[in-house]
Amino acid sequence: MLQTLKAVPETDRHRTREERRLHFYAKGDNIPLLSQGIWQVAQGLVQLGTLYPTGEEGLLGWVAPSMCFSLSFSCLQTYHAKALSDVYLMWFSLREVEASPHLASAMYPQLIRRMRQVEAILAISSQRKVEDRLIQLLLLLKQDMGEAVPEGTRLRVRLTHYDLAMAIATSRVTITRMLGKLRRDGMISLDSKRHIIIKQGAFLSMTHCPVLTEW
Repeated sequence: MLQTLKAVPETDRHRTREERRLHFYAKGDNIPLLSQGIWQVAQGLVQLGTLYPTGEEGLLGWVAPSMCFSLSFSCLQTYHAKALSDVYLMWFSLREVEASPHLASAMYPQLIRRMRQVEAILAISSQRKVEDRLIQLLLLLKQDMGEAVPEGTRLRVRLTHYDLAMAIATSRVTITRMLGKLRRDGMISLDSKRHIIIKQGAFLSMTHCPVLTEW
């Protein structure tokens, strides 16, 4: 679908509404947030965050394909979105969504999915041990953005040690040390692009944790 959409010229009077809405942002780009509309991810991964008065960043979660995000969904004064990979986004105005029961009903389960992800991140961050927080975060990422490979499950997007540290309120140095230990223990590995692979059967004792309920 994406190849067709980006190949259609601006002057084509027969472009579909979807073609007019498609927007591309490269990895690392900040995505503009407007209160008058909703972004829906067509391809790629977006990271949502906030900024504390201390200048530190806080993670609000990740938005995967089909999921939605918008400034209108938040009450935070500082709210930002960043492309963690090359992303294609669809833009819908709030008026358009309100006028279309079909569109609103299609977005509803994705909003539920996003809400559950936020609750899972909150539950993970409340765990006392940093090691438990990291393992549960990896399992959440496995569920949310994993793809099967012969060795286990590969996270489709490369997350930095800083991204992981921000997610569980610890330091980058601590994440580096703990990931090294998990690699030595055979729980995870890295592919040629340094994407994390969670090995087959790793962390089985934690897969039934309430924060990891399937959705």
